Amino acid sequence: MKIKDRYIAKTLFTYSLVVLLVWLGIYSFFNFLAELNTVGKVDYTILEAIKYIVLQIPEVAYKQVSSVILLGCVLGMGHLATTGQLLVLRVSGVSILKITWLTIKNAFILLALLIVVGETVAPVMTEFAEDERARALGKNNIPSGQDGFWIKDGDSFINVNNSFNGSLFNGITVIDVNESYKINGVIRSKSGIFDGQSINMDATNVFSVNPTNQHEDIVLKKQNFYKKYVSFDQDLIDSLEKEPQDLSTLTLINQIQFLIENKLRAKVFEVELYKRLVKPLTLGAMILLAMLFIFGSMRDVTLGRKIFFGVAIALSFELVSRVGAAIALSFEFSPLLITFAPPLTVIVITIAILINKSINASA
Repeated sequence: MKIKDRYIAKTLFTYSLVVLLVWLGIYSFFNFLAELNTVGKVDYTILEAIKYIVLQIPEVAYKQVSSVILLGCVLGMGHLATTGQLLVLRVSGVSILKITWLTIKNAFILLALLIVVGETVAPVMTEFAEDERARALGKNNIPSGQDGFWIKDGDSFINVNNSFNGSLFNGITVIDVNESYKINGVIRSKSGIFDGQSINMDATNVFSVNPTNQHEDIVLKKQNFYKKYVSFDQDLIDSLEKEPQDLSTLTLINQIQFLIENKLRAKVFEVELYKRLVKPLTLGAMILLAMLFIFGSMRDVTLGRKIFFGVAIALSFELVSRVGAAIALSFEFSPLLITFAPPLTVIVITIAILINKSINASA
């Protein structure tokens, strides 16, 4: 049985690798065509464009991991079916459920490998690629600007008009409030430097609000330097100019934790995090849907057409899952329920169908 298992695993890995190489080749080709419009500006040469595209390949592989593995596994099983090897395996005593489990197990191994690459290597290489591209285009000496932002930190609301490189702030306003959200004081400064633990402001005006029986007194103190300690870090500031899907999983978790602690809306980030956590279940559901067609009867429809329908329905399921995440955000549904319920439902139904097929085949 181990020899059969290794043979199935080898077939699935081979086809998945081929699909991955073809997928990345198509991406690289079209991305290279797009970069040709920039080639020739300043020091941006064809070699720089190729380096930029190659360095982004791990991130592309990570983002398309489910579709690539699905196609690789289905094509591999299709190859075994069309060459009669799948029939031989079933006649030799390997059940439909056993073959399905081997397919999903090998898919999970590939998924784990690409997730490790996507969470560790891909962010570093992508950031390096963007920096090198900016340097070649003569933008390395220009700090990357960011629009202003508001952020709540404990009992303080912090507003920054402009942020450069996530460390140099212009137009800083800090509003301190009490438990009843009444203003205790306001701190204003034209500029400051964020060091990851505190905002160090120059030429600061500190307005203190002192309530009395009849009115509130506002006292102004001018200071040459003011240090405001904060609970967020550099990663959170950098993440403000990125979409949730562009953040690493660790950054997502830290972002969610910070937002929840400060009683802020974190559902957008929660949905993205749950989508990543549910990725193995989604991939398993997609493969199970496709396997239903591979093990189906070929009396009316050819195997090639069945494989096509299986892949189409599996990819449609992933699309529906993404739409479900958008629905969760729009109608305030539980993001945990909306992301985990569809794949779990599909897995239960497809396993029941495959068990029935396996019983009928052995009868």
